[in-house]
Amino acid sequence: MSQNSPLFRKKSVDQILKDAHAGGEGGLAKVLGVRDLVSLGIAAIVGAGIFSTIGLASYNGGPAVSLLFVFTAIACVFTALSYAQFASTVPVSGSAYTYAYVAFGELFAWIIGWALILEYAVSNMVVAISWSEYFVSMLKGFGITLPGWLTINGESAREAFLKLQSSGAAQLSDYERFAASAYESAPTIGDIHILLNLPAGLVTLLITALVYVGIRESRTASNIMVVLKVAVVLLVILAGAFYVKPENWSPFAPNGVKGVLSGVAAVFFAFIGFDSISTTAEECRNPQQDMPKAMIYCLVICTVLYVLITLVLTGMVNYTELKVSDPLAFVFQKNGLDFMAGVISVSSVIAITSALLVYQLGQPRIWMTMSRDGLLWKRFAKIHPKYQTPSFATIVTGFVVGIPALFFKMDFFVDLTSVGTFFAFILVCAGVLYLDHKGISARSKFRVPYINGKFLVGGLFCLAVIGLLTYGKGVIVEWRMLSFGEIMEHKLLTIIFWITWCTLSILSYQHNFSALPVAGILTNLYLMTELGASNWLIFVIWLAIGLVIYFSYGYKQSKLAQK
Repeated sequence: MSQNSPLFRKKSVDQILKDAHAGGEGGLAKVLGVRDLVSLGIAAIVGAGIFSTIGLASYNGGPAVSLLFVFTAIACVFTALSYAQFASTVPVSGSAYTYAYVAFGELFAWIIGWALILEYAVSNMVVAISWSEYFVSMLKGFGITLPGWLTINGESAREAFLKLQSSGAAQLSDYERFAASAYESAPTIGDIHILLNLPAGLVTLLITALVYVGIRESRTASNIMVVLKVAVVLLVILAGAFYVKPENWSPFAPNGVKGVLSGVAAVFFAFIGFDSISTTAEECRNPQQDMPKAMIYCLVICTVLYVLITLVLTGMVNYTELKVSDPLAFVFQKNGLDFMAGVISVSSVIAITSALLVYQLGQPRIWMTMSRDGLLWKRFAKIHPKYQTPSFATIVTGFVVGIPALFFKMDFFVDLTSVGTFFAFILVCAGVLYLDHKGISARSKFRVPYINGKFLVGGLFCLAVIGLLTYGKGVIVEWRMLSFGEIMEHKLLTIIFWITWCTLSILSYQHNFSALPVAGILTNLYLMTELGASNWLIFVIWLAIGLVIYFSYGYKQSKLAQK
């Protein structure tokens, strides 16, 4: 398809900046500095991931999961540098959507915007459900027990009840017994049992109200909660260090590389959020300078915290005991420190609330930007005259997140979150290569450090192929045993990864591509290969729905189409 096709019509940087300041109802309030942005980034990153999914990752990979955090952080650093360059070039509230509009054109911008809607909405559903679990547990610690049917989704309760009928109570875990009991005690309308996760819905409502009222109030609340939760994480590290038994670190990688990599979705989910900083660009006092600093600062801080806390957790108890939803509290209970476990449970509620706040802050601003470009209904761009927030988009976000959080399981959402995020990250890294190639990077106040990839990318590709042929004979044998259908189902992304690396090697040689954005593309793509095929199927269906909306509305209503 020709680059001159209306599908690939692009917006210049000047045009985007002009559109951002052309609203008739006043702009967004510019109140955020570097400290506020770092706080928002930490609020998003240190959330449900470190307080819940880190336990499952450690159970599968052992202490070596700490290295997976480092590897994932490196992938995020490459991406963060690319985000930072775009944020300093195009300081508007659209994140990867706006960046794709500049680099690749309208169709790709829509696809990324639609993927980001999925990322932020699904992430917040996970965070809201995780928050509910910690909140209910905290209330029990204070002697308050909510009715079971008000704290669980219908699917989990129904599955547990059917298992009770078929296998008996002896075969059920403690959680399944609770779920089955909730199903039996739930009120009914006809044959329908009424079950809902009320705390998840209510916290979404309250956070949406806070975000609606204003960025200043959201900033203040976020800063307070971040100070509290970083203090708790440091307390866990310092107090837990005295109870570490070095023998728990052996074996370091009990399930090998495969076991470590099985935690990719959980570990990556723990890092998702640093990109949400870029959605607040229009509320930043000096986005060209402050955005790049904030992204790098919060990634470095969070990576150090994650590695230390993983080593402490796997040192305090054996990794085989960490398959729990509240690992931080669990390890202290296991060592007889019930007071510390109680402090952590209360703090977890605060920590996860701050993550919920940042995600709920980000999504309306992406919708607002897409609406401003004519790709979504005009009301999404409406700015409240008093509160200076995207009011209608914020309310819709509350419904989009709150209603599924009331009724659905968390398991369904975790991996799906990562799919949309990886997709956005890869296009942002590729977009920097475009900015460099077209000379647009010359106006960027921050640039990704340039390392000439002319020979480096291709040289590393050749070394990787030689290494695979020399040391990966087991992998080659495994591939030969697979049928064509099995390869297409389970290994297609791996094939795409090698083809992409080969292609980038050639393009790097021809155009002297910068090596760091290329590294960002390849590391994100490699991490994508570790996600399940079912998640990709759901993501493709989501994109198909988005394309139907685009071609039925956005394609014709786009401001570029009007011009």
